[in-house]
Amino acid sequence: MAVACGVTAALTLGPLTHSGAADRTTPQVTGPGVGTGVQVRAEAACRDPEASLTPSAADGPAVAAIKARGRLVVGVDQSSYRWGYRNPTNRTLEGFDIDLARAIAKDLLGSEEKIVFRTIPTNQRIAALESGKVDLVVRTMTINCKRIQQVAFSTAYFQAGQQVLAPKASTITGYDSSLTGMRVCTAEGSTAYEALEQKSFGAVYKDDGDGGPADPDRLTVPNQLDCLARLQMGEVDAVVTDNALAAGQAAQDPAVELKGKPFTTEYYGVAAKLGNDDLVRRVNQVLVQYRQGPWKAAYEKWLKADLPGIAGPPAPKYKSG
Repeated sequence: MAVACGVTAALTLGPLTHSGAADRTTPQVTGPGVGTGVQVRAEAACRDPEASLTPSAADGPAVAAIKARGRLVVGVDQSSYRWGYRNPTNRTLEGFDIDLARAIAKDLLGSEEKIVFRTIPTNQRIAALESGKVDLVVRTMTINCKRIQQVAFSTAYFQAGQQVLAPKASTITGYDSSLTGMRVCTAEGSTAYEALEQKSFGAVYKDDGDGGPADPDRLTVPNQLDCLARLQMGEVDAVVTDNALAAGQAAQDPAVELKGKPFTTEYYGVAAKLGNDDLVRRVNQVLVQYRQGPWKAAYEKWLKADLPGIAGPPAPKYKSG
């Protein structure tokens, strides 16, 4: 199988300039502070996690802190083909999520160049926000009831679903009993892992010592692209991940393919630190405009070839009151 072009071991929280080069002159980011209001809800009472705050262009403490700094710090991926990945020719970060992050920077600071990208693995997206190392995470992050207790999400900007990726010659047919006894790889902290916890069909998907110092990171890995590398090396039999990401991986390696159909419906949102409501409202204001033209242009540029047939972005949902 072909080797994936993305870098499988992303530099955890490594600072990058808008061009992708290391930014050694940027002072340590302490975060935008805490805005008014906290979006904590009991998971049991969660009915509509995609409902976000109404849009607003007003400045609050979080937005003011970003403007005072003069740069927006965004957590992204650098190894998800078509979403957030490093172009092997010019070494810049590109993709659907990168375009959206730049649009937010342009609205806040007047230029899409006033942005610092910090590459973060899947399992450190929430920690990066909580610690203030990033202002936002734009990294194919699914909105769900568990996560809205930990971070504040924008309205949804993309619809995806969990699906199985496996070699074309595999007997695996999808998220079903064909997974029995198969070694399945997922990213730590991902909704794919949670799905397997709920129903594994007899698949082997947990490492001994998961999350501890002895964790071998064979079946549960920090970055979802690590799963593709393990699939290519024959260390696992299948991968469960978002179909939007898996489609890009299949485009990188013609020996693998998506199996069956998506078995969940999930929505990606831009994540902010809990309490930074003014920043969430500002992002939602950006998304109002982004859906009216730039979203389609980004989709056609980055995703249409591998994910055809998508008419447009999800309609936004807002909280009542």
